Amino acid sequence: MAAQELTGAEIVIKALVDQGVDTIFGYPGGAVLPIYDALFQQNKIRHILVRHEQGAVHAAEGYARSTGKPGVVLVTSGPGATNAVTGLTDALMDSIPLVCLTGQVATHLIGNDAFQECDTVGITRPCTKHNWLVNSAKELTRVMHEAFYVATNGRPGPVVIDIPKDVQFQKAEYVGPQNVVHKTYRPKVKGDIEAIKAAVDLIATAKKPIFYTGGGIINSGPFASQLLREFVQLTGFPITSTLMGLGAYPASDKQWLGMLGMHGTYEANNAMHDCDVMINIGARFDDRVTGRIDAFAPNSKKIHIDIDASSINKIIHADIGIVGDAGHVLEDMIRIWKSKAVKIDKSALADWWRQIDHWRDRRSLDYKKSDEIIKPQYAIERLYQLTKDRETYITTEVGQHQMWAAQHYHFEKPNRWLTSGGLGTMGYGLPAAIGVQIAHPDALVIDIAGEASIQMCIQEISTAMQFMAPVKIFILNNEYMGMVRQWQELLHGGRYSHSYSESLPDFVKLAEAFGAVGIRAKTPGELDDKIKQMIDTPGPVVFDCVVDKFENCYPMIPSGAAHNEMILGDDPEAAMVTEEGKMLV
Repeated sequence: MAAQELTGAEIVIKALVDQGVDTIFGYPGGAVLPIYDALFQQNKIRHILVRHEQGAVHAAEGYARSTGKPGVVLVTSGPGATNAVTGLTDALMDSIPLVCLTGQVATHLIGNDAFQECDTVGITRPCTKHNWLVNSAKELTRVMHEAFYVATNGRPGPVVIDIPKDVQFQKAEYVGPQNVVHKTYRPKVKGDIEAIKAAVDLIATAKKPIFYTGGGIINSGPFASQLLREFVQLTGFPITSTLMGLGAYPASDKQWLGMLGMHGTYEANNAMHDCDVMINIGARFDDRVTGRIDAFAPNSKKIHIDIDASSINKIIHADIGIVGDAGHVLEDMIRIWKSKAVKIDKSALADWWRQIDHWRDRRSLDYKKSDEIIKPQYAIERLYQLTKDRETYITTEVGQHQMWAAQHYHFEKPNRWLTSGGLGTMGYGLPAAIGVQIAHPDALVIDIAGEASIQMCIQEISTAMQFMAPVKIFILNNEYMGMVRQWQELLHGGRYSHSYSESLPDFVKLAEAFGAVGIRAKTPGELDDKIKQMIDTPGPVVFDCVVDKFENCYPMIPSGAAHNEMILGDDPEAAMVTEEGKMLV
């Protein structure tokens, strides 16, 4: 096909269309007006106007995480680009594929402290997989297509293309995406077959095995989740997951131990500590999972499967490291397992399950019920029961409510749980929910929030109203920055320094000011009817769920402790206990 000559702005739009982009999230400004003009003159891409550039990136994250396609962001130079940095860092930490287009001052002004100029490439280098400053429209076609390749191949992540304003006016030939590769970035997808065989042999010797899975399974795609389920059921082994991996394995299955880590279940954390063979698939051994490094699963052999070679042996030594895509490696592993007709030690595995069931009997997620005040765990449980049979997506802000949601809302499918894991970004949930809702207009999308976190990006209710995205904002309102208050109570002598949420808005009136619907529940008896009202309301809803102010999120592994040193909420003095029940503090 003959090359077309287009302006730089037209090249951007043409490349987006050719990459299959149907939605972008952005905010206009002087340095991107030529691109916005080209956007105005086409009808294949829908633009969602946010109220803050951070919201644009989080919305694109929600879109990407729920669809498996890259999210696209368009912002202007200077403050437009710097406002996007939090979202870009969030996406990098959680491996979310994004392409962020930023405007830049004209090339002859770069370095002159021009109006709304900043060093976008320098600022975003630490928080992106790669970035480009495009100096000529002739480079733009190649860079646009390379950007999508880099963002989506290997370990996914965000990229930035910084486009000076004069480049957007220049004309150059456009060529569609044909066999796009990057000259240096060639991620390895297939795992080393000899390492996979060695892993299968090691798994076969296990007496106390456990699968430890992460977001890499979900990033690999639905087929990887199906393969995970097949392999786990083939072995009969227990499985746990990080916060980012929830939904890759069905929570209703008997082999599921729940989430592990700082606020994971008693059985998951003790099984991790006592296992003899750990199969890590798509998780990066982050500090919220490992606890004290020298006490992390001290007697286990560790298999680590990750598409990012730099993650292998970065934090925890792997006895067998396999670099490759989780889906491809699982496919080979299952094939080899079946071809070898592997025989596991069924007697040892039965003993292991008896031990796990003993830990399960501790019922670590139980809490004291109340007929007078809404317990936050109860609110999540009722929300789950009333929405589990629908096509439901859950996003969260960050804090206690996030952990309660992870503990008490149960996911059967991947890509239904969207939260800020690595960066822990307050303000993530609402714009992410909008991104999900735009991608899945007929689904029920709920942002589980705290009254402090929701205020970080609350202006995005206006975006939801403009584009008729009927997101539901379910606020667990305890009038505190709850996780901050909890740590202050447990570790700082109850000195609640600036953690009380003073001068809160009336969330019902605030919703109405935006044109949305506000609902409030204060007692357990009215909760179900109010949740049903929220679900049945056609537009955006802000649900102010007034909960116990002083409820803490348990179980909890204190910072610097091992997996078998957990604080359990039903202990009279929140004492730390070992698996044998011995008090430590």
